[in-house]
Amino acid sequence: MPVDIRPAQALKLWHDVTLTLVRGEDQDLSARQLTILLSVYLEPPPHTVRGLAEKLGVTKPAITRALDTLGSQKLLSRRRDEADRRNVIITRTLEGALFLEKLGDVVTEKAAELPR
Repeated sequence: MPVDIRPAQALKLWHDVTLTLVRGEDQDLSARQLTILLSVYLEPPPHTVRGLAEKLGVTKPAITRALDTLGSQKLLSRRRDEADRRNVIITRTLEGALFLEKLGDVVTEKAAELPR
């Protein structure tokens, strides 16, 4: 369902959401880290380092660095693909699901506060 907001409202919403994330108790994520996290949770698996690098248009080392941070926060995990040991499979975690559920709540709350 399309959302009908003006560009200034969209920017205000993005500002308010990111400000809440920065002020929160959890470590705030970079745009790249958040995009990777959302890609893994919102798009059907499997997810690989190679696939995410292609999707985001960045190098595999850039994805690996982001995954190091996300893994240390237990938001995602990695394992070798048993069928092709060259691939690393990125998997969801309970902590990641809970983080994104809270993020969805923040987005909804901040959207409701937008002036109409």
